[in-house]
Amino acid sequence: MSKVIKKIGVLTSGGDSPGMNAAIRAVVRKAIYEGMEVFGINYGYAGMVAGDIFPLASRGVGGKISQGGTFLYSARFPEFAELEGQLAGIEQLKKHGIEGVVVIGGDGSYHGAMRLTEHGFPAIGLPGTIDNDIVGTDYTIGFDTAVTTALEAIDKIRDTSSSHKRTFIVEVMGRHAGDIALWAGIGAGADEILIPEQDFDVNELVASIKNGYKNGKNHNIIVLAEGVMTGAELAEKIKAAGDDSDLRVSTLGHIQRGGTPTARDRVLASWMGARAVELLKEGRGGLAVGIHNEKLVESPILGTAEEGALFSLDNGKIVVNNPHKANLDLYKLNKEISS
Repeated sequence: MSKVIKKIGVLTSGGDSPGMNAAIRAVVRKAIYEGMEVFGINYGYAGMVAGDIFPLASRGVGGKISQGGTFLYSARFPEFAELEGQLAGIEQLKKHGIEGVVVIGGDGSYHGAMRLTEHGFPAIGLPGTIDNDIVGTDYTIGFDTAVTTALEAIDKIRDTSSSHKRTFIVEVMGRHAGDIALWAGIGAGADEILIPEQDFDVNELVASIKNGYKNGKNHNIIVLAEGVMTGAELAEKIKAAGDDSDLRVSTLGHIQRGGTPTARDRVLASWMGARAVELLKEGRGGLAVGIHNEKLVESPILGTAEEGALFSLDNGKIVVNNPHKANLDLYKLNKEISS
């Protein structure tokens, strides 16, 4: 029979994303509902090691559901990958009587959750990142809000672009995944979308721009995922390939991480946060909660691809099983409807 967990901790790690506060709120209130005590851990694993840990009550998370960012703060702490860092964090967990942890963040955060579980402290991972690039889930907490933010910005850029018959490169976030670019680009009616998962020919791109203006268009919007190259670099390549339009670059940057989370991100975060508490109550750890076909799922963080695990070990090195790829059907769709 698994041990009954009475005290849990919750932390956010890595880059922030809208909806993290909603997830924290759900963890706290669901845990209290289940008769548990909850502790907030500031600054992720760095705060765990430093002992920056404090009790959280239901009133302490009141009003947080609509706030962007994370009130527990976040930090990257690569030292937690080493045994010394893990043991230092565990010492602090023991000092506060914490028996399980909910970790909200990306791949690196999941690795820390896996290590805690291996040391006898069940940990559950929740996917918190705007890039939507975490395996084991169709959507991540913060993605929908980031797309909405990017979409609103591109709509405004199209207005000014049309007024001056300009070409705009709009650079959005997405180092390894083109999801934000695809969803915001299609939603905004972009003429071209460039993503890391799909090669492109700059000469074909320039020909498309010229044909658009020749056929009566009064603007051209190119949505570029940052993982392809920077907007400035693309602008140089386009000009070198013969573009003669009035070309401008707009980089949306960190505005995509902020702002009030959408209804979908609030609900998704709340649903996942509550499920994480249920798993800890069952004494289970080393799992990541995700959503697939609009149903919550949980996957082992470490194991084999055949077991449905997110990561495996290859000669001591962590390998991603079935890495996330943006939906190229959406890329094809935009090609078909953007002319």
